[in-house]
Amino acid sequence: MTKLIGLTGGIATGKSTVSTLLRLSGYPVIDADQLVRQLQTAHSKGLERLTAVFGSGILNADQTLNRQALGSLVFSDQTKLAKLNMVMQPLIRDEIWRQVKNYQKQQIPYVILDAPLLFEENYADECDLVVVVATDHQIQVQRLMKRNGYSQAEAEQRIDSQMPLAEKKRLADIVIDNNGSKEELKRQVAGLIDQMHNNRL
Repeated sequence: MTKLIGLTGGIATGKSTVSTLLRLSGYPVIDADQLVRQLQTAHSKGLERLTAVFGSGILNADQTLNRQALGSLVFSDQTKLAKLNMVMQPLIRDEIWRQVKNYQKQQIPYVILDAPLLFEENYADECDLVVVVATDHQIQVQRLMKRNGYSQAEAEQRIDSQMPLAEKKRLADIVIDNNGSKEELKRQVAGLIDQMHNNRL
């Protein structure tokens, strides 16, 4: 029987690092962010739908998606953000479950679903276990500013567009605390991997 482990967190909390460590340990990862990029390539169904809703101003000259332009639109307006999710989530959901079913047929014991909107889009309801990667708010802001070159206001805006991290932690089965060093994070992930190897989850 395949167990689906949901992996989520806030922006810049280290979820992608945890996802990479799990993948390097041999566990298949379905990466929702990666699926979004695939579904938004030039001339794709996803990009056509986005352009119909938000206009050609979200396109680069070569007809690829201008992610910065789209981000500026949706992260300053909750209504537009909701429209973005209404356009993309059905496409993402279909692809996620196609991949899950494929792994189930192969009888893979554990599959990781790495999804920023795991709770918001109700993917968590389909998971056997949910892992949340969390940091303190100020650390999250500083990491996002450093990683993306955002001002503090821009970083706060991106964080505020997501479900509060405290709520995600409350709903989690396992919380990975990423306030410390990379070595401390790796130790926590190693503990999770050990439980998976020994089928204790």
